[in-house]
Amino acid sequence: MAATTPAPQGAPAMRINQLKPFYGKRQAVRAVDLIIDPNKITAIIGPSGCGKSTVLRCLNRMHETVINARAEGDVRLGDENIYDPAMDPTLVRRKIGMVFQQPIALRTRSIFENVAVGLRLSGLDNKRVAERVEQSLRSAALWDEVKDKLNQAGSALSGGQQQRLSIARTIAVAPDMILFDEPCSALDPISTLKIEELLIDLRRQYTIVIVTHNMQQAARISDKTAVFMVDRNDDGPQGVLVEYQATRDVFTNPQDSRTEDYISGRVG
Repeated sequence: MAATTPAPQGAPAMRINQLKPFYGKRQAVRAVDLIIDPNKITAIIGPSGCGKSTVLRCLNRMHETVINARAEGDVRLGDENIYDPAMDPTLVRRKIGMVFQQPIALRTRSIFENVAVGLRLSGLDNKRVAERVEQSLRSAALWDEVKDKLNQAGSALSGGQQQRLSIARTIAVAPDMILFDEPCSALDPISTLKIEELLIDLRRQYTIVIVTHNMQQAARISDKTAVFMVDRNDDGPQGVLVEYQATRDVFTNPQDSRTEDYISGRVG
């Protein structure tokens, strides 16, 4: 994947057209059309089984790493379709980073090497690697907590620190977008608050899409919210996008009765 041509000023960071995720022959989610705004936080919410994480993982081609999983459609980062047959999925994932539900600290590596691993693959010299590691740890609001123990194991950090370490590793390679799959679900309230504050800060540099089971979290930190629900038919359950608009409007003036039922707790 060549360097992505930046979108013109005011243009979407990503256009998603007729995205259809499959598991084998079963289409897991009805065709999705979304426009992701640059330097904003877009939240994806909905009940369990609605396909929100599946859709998220399609946005950097992680979905196809699951056996018998595939996706159809057109997903454009800038002016490039990441599902073009000539596109290298590994390079796509470098441009569109991902932070998962469980913090990932590479257990055999130090705090420093946890962040440096992707940089070394890029062929940077040691001085430049060290500069980028420090910069990334600072951007992840972790530097002051670990600067005196960079050679210690990353796995020795607390859960919240490990999640910020995962974020530092992701931003070290300078992605265009970052996807977050329920990044706070395994964390305590204090660590969750730190991650939320970090995401709001990172929005100045990155386009962010976050799946969250916590509606209050979506209301607190996101600019726009996509609501998915489960449609049950003869072919089994299937996710469906029912609403996508400014977060404030989703929670105060939903346009679809299913959204209102979900956020009010009548379904979920």
